[in-house]
Amino acid sequence: MSSAATKPARVKKPREEKPDFKTRVRNFRSNSPYLVLLFPAILIVFLFNYLPIYGVLIAFQDFMPGDKILSDTTIWVGFENFLRFFRDVQFWPLMKNTFLLCIIGFVIGFPLPIIVSLALNALKNRKAGKVLQTIYTAPHFISLVVLVGMLQLFFGRYGLVNNIAAGLGGERISYFLESSSFRPMYILSSNWQDFGWSAVIYIAALANVDPVQHEAAMIDGATRLQRVIHVDIPAIMPMISVMLIMSIGGLMGVGYEKALLMQTDGNLAVSELIATYVYKRGLTGVPDQAYATAIGLFNSIINVVLLIIANTTSKKFSENSLW
Repeated sequence: MSSAATKPARVKKPREEKPDFKTRVRNFRSNSPYLVLLFPAILIVFLFNYLPIYGVLIAFQDFMPGDKILSDTTIWVGFENFLRFFRDVQFWPLMKNTFLLCIIGFVIGFPLPIIVSLALNALKNRKAGKVLQTIYTAPHFISLVVLVGMLQLFFGRYGLVNNIAAGLGGERISYFLESSSFRPMYILSSNWQDFGWSAVIYIAALANVDPVQHEAAMIDGATRLQRVIHVDIPAIMPMISVMLIMSIGGLMGVGYEKALLMQTDGNLAVSELIATYVYKRGLTGVPDQAYATAIGLFNSIINVVLLIIANTTSKKFSENSLW
């Protein structure tokens, strides 16, 4: 038998006809209420996310506060501000501190909401699950200033932990002055604040799992743990993949606010991050906005590269990707 006979015949896909102009106008009119509701969101995103991109030109200029971004007197320096950052003695410490803080926080914080959502979904008492979900979500609405104040009340020199230690005959330790305490306090408090809120999206995905699958698994004798592994996790795997890609894409995007609030002279060696360095060089002392913009743009480029790598890898090994 020839090899040609074994090949299945290719089914020619019907060619999709593009809608004509009248059809497009009719579709636009039918969807006009939704487009009107969507317009304010598009406008806000344009004003606060796309329009400021114009300012990245400062990174390639010898810019001083008060100068126009584009004028006849603009002094272009190319990549000099970037090279200046690469030669800066702070470059490697900043990269190390930012990377370690982000990667440790990611390793601990990413699986935590998944585990919590699976545990809440497995509870037989739905009322208790709703109460626990509310308790877990509430810390998300605490401001960073209040959160750092709470850390001071617990781990300050005269905070609760030191008062207990002193009562037991131990010594008082100012954890905010200890370099070894900054990362645990920062990462654990951030995860405590955000894991409940992050779990909401997985709980919503689990609510769409077909109960018939659980019933079939129960008939086959599957335990609750086996149903979680073979029914719940595969059901939310597309959502996990998308959240993983987005988390990796923003891995180096840690903000400056909390780190700056927790920063002291004692922990400066580990608490000085790219974000705090950009804030200090761009807005405090003698502002060097061109240099700060170049550093911020470099950090954003790293995030974009990580996002592309994560999306490409996910698309190669699974069917889930952002594009």
